[in-house]
Amino acid sequence: MDIGVLGALDVRENGVPSIPTAPKPRRVLAVLALHADQAVSVATLTEELWGRRPPRSALPTLQTYIMHLRALIAPAAREAGDGAGARTAKQVLRTVPGGYLLDSGQGTSDVREFERLADTGYRTREAGDQRAAARLLRAALGLWRGPALADVPAGEYLRTRIRGLEESRLCALDQRIEADLTLGRHRELIPELTALTARHPTHESLCGQLMLALHRSGRRSDALDAYRRLRTTLVRDQGLEPSAALGRIRQSVLAAPVDDFPAPDAADPLAGIG
Repeated sequence: MDIGVLGALDVRENGVPSIPTAPKPRRVLAVLALHADQAVSVATLTEELWGRRPPRSALPTLQTYIMHLRALIAPAAREAGDGAGARTAKQVLRTVPGGYLLDSGQGTSDVREFERLADTGYRTREAGDQRAAARLLRAALGLWRGPALADVPAGEYLRTRIRGLEESRLCALDQRIEADLTLGRHRELIPELTALTARHPTHESLCGQLMLALHRSGRRSDALDAYRRLRTTLVRDQGLEPSAALGRIRQSVLAAPVDDFPAPDAADPLAGIG
């Protein structure tokens, strides 16, 4: 079974989609897909569907949704025929003590592959190979097809998980940009960072990266404008001043000629920005 959650929900057994259209079975499948090959408790599934006050009928209703999902999986499972790799729907969506488990059968999972590539990219960057790190992190980010579980009407449990995935995506993006800055790809980064800071107007790390890219491209005034925009938004919306780390980048832009600006691997001005 191949599983995709980094975008619209995509679950395929033997290449055949097995996605319900009804919202609640879709949410059940989304939770199971996020935790593929791991047991998901009945309590977790009922919390996703009904919050902290499930109805008395929650358990039989959940069992009905599981039966519905198995009915969708069954025709796809039969596509394998009677060979050694053939599985029944109950072997794909298994009942386990206290819950259920979606068995990928050693198929692919985009979220697992994203985490593997991103973790390898972080370690590679720490080891000093910025070019390889940028390549790995770019590959990890390339697995995203859109917002996580974009077509699933999420409950509170899924919303929390989706926020975590989006934070992981932003972290990988931040580190990939850091690697690209270290490699001197300043001008190439400006359009991307301009769009990102417009989407995340109070994200200090992205603002600092944009300031560096602009300044190192000979655009000191634009770099200072980026700082002013972020400060205005922070003060207006949150009553906060920019961090000391971002202030140091501003001071460096004011004080240092472009040619003398320290490279991130020599003295990282973004250190301390969360």
